Amino acid sequence: MAEEAEEQNTETTRPEFPVGRVKKIMKLDEDINKVTSEALFVVSRSTELFLRFLAEKSAEAAIEKKRKAIKLGDMRVAVKRHRPTSDFLLDSLPLPIQSLDRAATGKARSRPAVEKPLPVGTRRIDRFFHKPENEVPVEIEDD
Repeated sequence: MAEEAEEQNTETTRPEFPVGRVKKIMKLDEDINKVTSEALFVVSRSTELFLRFLAEKSAEAAIEKKRKAIKLGDMRVAVKRHRPTSDFLLDSLPLPIQSLDRAATGKARSRPAVEKPLPVGTRRIDRFFHKPENEVPVEIEDD
């Protein structure tokens, strides 16, 4: 039985995220030229742990409201409660959608969404996941 525990501890774990995608995201930073396999593993694993933490805290917030499903509001609550996460993530989360009942009665306050300017030297990661609008499709000729 002790041998089985040792075998499980010595086994290397594979990251759950696609390594190629993580590497592409890391290389979006202009200061990064090469990504070692160790750095790639650490970033992938830390991302997994962070997302697990965020999911657990969001689930706790949903349970407090006696719900089984996690909503955006629960995630915002979880982020607000954890100061280090709140410092960098809260501005990136979308605002919760006002319920239709409030909008119909006119009690909802609508504030225009103002995008905060990015700090100098940073780029939004959203651009990585969207196709460029002016990109021309490539045609492949069959011989």
